[in-house]
Amino acid sequence: MTFTESFFPHLTAQFPSTRYQGSKAKLVDWIWEQIGDLDFSTCLDAFGGTGAVAYRLKQEGKAITYNDILRFNYQFGLALIENSETYLTPEEIDWLLTHHKEISYPNFVQETFRDIYFTDDENAWIDQTITNIRQLSDPYKFAIAFFALCQACIIKRPYNLFHRKNLYIRFADVERSFGNKTTWDTPFEEWFRSFAEEANNAIFNNSQHNRAINSDILTIPDEHDLVYIDPPYLSAQGVGVDYWEFYHFLEGLTLYDEWKEHIDFKSKHHRLKRRASEWTNKQLIGSAFEKVFQKFQNSIIVVSYRNDGIPSIEELTALLQKYKRNVRVEQYGQYRYALSVNEDAQEILLIGE
Repeated sequence: MTFTESFFPHLTAQFPSTRYQGSKAKLVDWIWEQIGDLDFSTCLDAFGGTGAVAYRLKQEGKAITYNDILRFNYQFGLALIENSETYLTPEEIDWLLTHHKEISYPNFVQETFRDIYFTDDENAWIDQTITNIRQLSDPYKFAIAFFALCQACIIKRPYNLFHRKNLYIRFADVERSFGNKTTWDTPFEEWFRSFAEEANNAIFNNSQHNRAINSDILTIPDEHDLVYIDPPYLSAQGVGVDYWEFYHFLEGLTLYDEWKEHIDFKSKHHRLKRRASEWTNKQLIGSAFEKVFQKFQNSIIVVSYRNDGIPSIEELTALLQKYKRNVRVEQYGQYRYALSVNEDAQEILLIGE
């Protein structure tokens, strides 16, 4: 270990690559430029997702609370934000990728998701690997391994999503304008090793007490200097980004023993049964924002948003001004997310002090 690695680990640790819908990984330096001069030491990343923003703030020495309502994302937060010194060793990775005679392996994914997302052999690999991961008693080692498994599943999916039954796309003999057949054909084991290494390389200690939680935002105590909010995007047409729908397969892996009870078998792709959310309902999203603003009115409030969503920028700014005396709007400019159809959308940051 070099002097730099020993005393300035944030300079050498690197956030893992991500193909997660709506990730702010490419915007985190700009976000930090807008809020770096604010007076805060503790912060809540209330809709943590990949953890990209929480990780950037961790690099700046802040005490982070990462939160996400989805259990698989919570595991990402445990691995990359709360965890400061636990790694998966090469020997442990080898063990996780080995079939063990003394372990009884279920075949739930093989039986339930045949011809939907992955091949038969890949489904068998997922059943084996999640079963091995569940043998890990250390919560951080579990989280790192689970992160690697989820990222391997995502990268081998067309569109990197689980929103439809479309395994056939991977094998269709057609000219492709998207995707990467080499990526899809790379064995799961290789991707698992690669993402486990990326997670290991991201781990560092910033000398703060960081934590990851899995809670509804309105149940989190109001005890943070700054609250960062990046809720699901709801387009002007009222179409929301439903992470529960897009990544239900990964969420199901966290519920492995009871997964079957939560599946909507009427759907072709065996999604989880739908659950209502204010954040994907155009009639309710305004009140959802207001409840959050009211709850955290004693904190600096920072909102990542787009200029083409519901509520409008003007409506959201007026709503924030009800609870914060000084509100400013920072504009990144045009930024297109994967699968977005609006090339003119602009990334916005609302900051209420």
